[in-house]
Amino acid sequence: MLQQFRNNKLTIIGILFLMLISCGGSSDNDDPIIIEPEEIIPTNLQVTITIVGADTNNPNGDGSGIIQCSATATNAVSYGYRFGNGNIIESTSGNLEYTYTNKGVNNEIVYVFAFSSTGNTISASKAIVIFVGDQLQLVFSDEFNVDGSPDSTKWGYDIGRGDNGWGNGEEQYYTNRTENVNVADGYLTITAKRENYEGAEFTSARMLTEGKFDFTYGKVEVRAKLPEGGGTWPAIWMLGSSIRTVGWPNCGEVDIMEHVGNNLGTVQSAIHSPSSYGNTSNVGSQVVENVTTQFHVYAVEWTENEMIFTVDDVEHYRYAPTTINSSTWPFNANQFIILNVAMGGGLGGTIDSNFTESSMIVDYVRVYQ
Repeated sequence: MLQQFRNNKLTIIGILFLMLISCGGSSDNDDPIIIEPEEIIPTNLQVTITIVGADTNNPNGDGSGIIQCSATATNAVSYGYRFGNGNIIESTSGNLEYTYTNKGVNNEIVYVFAFSSTGNTISASKAIVIFVGDQLQLVFSDEFNVDGSPDSTKWGYDIGRGDNGWGNGEEQYYTNRTENVNVADGYLTITAKRENYEGAEFTSARMLTEGKFDFTYGKVEVRAKLPEGGGTWPAIWMLGSSIRTVGWPNCGEVDIMEHVGNNLGTVQSAIHSPSSYGNTSNVGSQVVENVTTQFHVYAVEWTENEMIFTVDDVEHYRYAPTTINSSTWPFNANQFIILNVAMGGGLGGTIDSNFTESSMIVDYVRVYQ
């Protein structure tokens, strides 16, 4: 009853007001009084953006490209989101889900607008890095979070000097001693040292997942900081699991990252197959600053007919042979991962006489499929 009274009262007042305006005088100079509405300004715009699937292992999302947006503001009645295409998508609630479709790692800025009932607006922006892929799933990883020796369920070792320095005339003796390979504070450290050991002048370590993990097709990412010094030759690479039966190069070799201390900053990737091996023609490189003082992500994306090599998502080599057969493409079968630091040899070259020791430090190794 009280509400009805209030409504009736307001109706009567409105009628009287209209009568006063229409009958209030006969002078042409008497204009009606116009009451301007008070402007309402939104304030305190808060924006939250969640990348779907983002976690410690996948900081840029799970590859779906989906983000979930939420915005709130005082005195706001609606919101708008502007993404890379320039279009503004409206949302009354402030909540919105959006999907990016450009494959790879994308650096994006999301612009958000809050509107009041009088059309006034404020805005904010958020920068995001989001990965768009083919819904790759993490199938193998080592984050090196347990101090001590590397996880023996994931890694084994090549021990010794091999045949003529593992076939490249290298100078080191590979061990599994803590002096050469160790995990501490979330990092794996492989150290090459100048020391007399088992007839060699240098020691180092060569770790591999052979017999513990191998795979066919996927993406490998290794975040690492490289050793320095003339003669150092760190490598992140793969060999075909069939090497014990068909031999090299028939098994295929994929060099994800090789760096030569005598050519500081040039990172290269290469393919060795029956069609081209040793001093292979299948090689590409890029210059990367601060490889010995900063971490970089070295990666290969391996599909049924090509391999794409990148550093920090910047591509420098793509292997995609026109003719795919056993000679050009022995890469339709499992491969295992190897991490090592060699000294000298065919690629490492002359070892600096002042070299004492240096390390490759690895933050993580991840494989997605």
